[in-house]
Amino acid sequence: MAESRTTELCGQPEVPIEIRELKDRVAAFVRDRVVPHEAVLDGGGPDAVAALRALQQAAKEAGLWALPLPVELGGQGLPLRHYAHIAEAEGASDHGPSALGSAPLLDVGMLWRHGSPRVREQYPKRLVAGELRACYAMTEPGVPGSDPFLTATRASPGDDGTWRVSGRKWFTSGAADADLITVLARTDGAPGDRAGLSLLLVPTSSPGFRLVRELPVLGAAGQWEIELDDVVVDADHMIGAPGTALAVAGERLQLGRTLRCLRWLGQAQRAFELLRQRARTRTTSRGPLGDHQLVQLHVFEALLALRTTRPLVHEAVARLDAGLDAHVEVGLAKVAAARMLQRVADSAIQVYGAEGLGPDTPLPALFRTGRAARILDGPDELHITSVARRVLRTGPECRG
Repeated sequence: MAESRTTELCGQPEVPIEIRELKDRVAAFVRDRVVPHEAVLDGGGPDAVAALRALQQAAKEAGLWALPLPVELGGQGLPLRHYAHIAEAEGASDHGPSALGSAPLLDVGMLWRHGSPRVREQYPKRLVAGELRACYAMTEPGVPGSDPFLTATRASPGDDGTWRVSGRKWFTSGAADADLITVLARTDGAPGDRAGLSLLLVPTSSPGFRLVRELPVLGAAGQWEIELDDVVVDADHMIGAPGTALAVAGERLQLGRTLRCLRWLGQAQRAFELLRQRARTRTTSRGPLGDHQLVQLHVFEALLALRTTRPLVHEAVARLDAGLDAHVEVGLAKVAAARMLQRVADSAIQVYGAEGLGPDTPLPALFRTGRAARILDGPDELHITSVARRVLRTGPECRG
């Protein structure tokens, strides 16, 4: 069999030419189909639902649907080492992964690996098809999100073998539109204990489940506080064995953080192109903006941030794809990518001036994402200390 031709992307390992072509197709879909609908999708409600469904149908017709999801569940089975390049293109818009059917990757993987036979039968294929939507509820009001051992939400065993779940969660992404929510709850012990945490899959139609309020993040919608008031959950809707929540969650956390990094690269690339375009086309009484050294400095620093961050992210991808430990690589990538997106978006806003603060460009949203990224999936400080402790124990050498 002839080997696939390869091409080198800036800051990325060589990839088969067909993956580059697929990335170009995805980038064009996001640019031409998703981006024009961002305002509607951001607004939520029935119009957003209709727009998203139309985009999902278009993605299916274009052969771009569910690229990284397992073939046996209706996806296209693209391995992580190849999907990583596509994820950048998808991530140029916050709505790209949902429009192209890759958004449920973490939930599908978790349910398929750790779900009961009933869960595996009922949900993963429907999630891949876009018929159901799922989300993940971990953090709680008044509890440090970086310390899951303090989880207070409790699941108590019922006399009939069910679990009864009570508690509050917040900053739960997409809860308003979700059909299923995986909830971290304590099934044994007391808050602070390092054991006794479990994951339960809760249908949002269950009596006792309710949306408490939306929690705008720097003005952006999509995060919610939820309440579970004695919600009955079937025994076979526990994900994994009782007390194994953190091990199961750890699998999705490393991949989830890496996917976020890839999508932040896509958004930063979008901000950089806007910066570059502005510097080339904006003219003042003193000439083109791009002729000014301080503007050139913004271009340089933004490009430097992109080019130095991308290899870190793809190093994490390579280790995860190979099934190797990637705690250090994911921690480095997560901090670097979050800082990078904020810096590139800030440079673009500075070069745009007041227009970069208003509603006529995506730059405010990109900057907001960059700032929030330094807290999402663990604050910078958590990853910095975690990586430093590992390096101090094992050494800083590069590992093959």
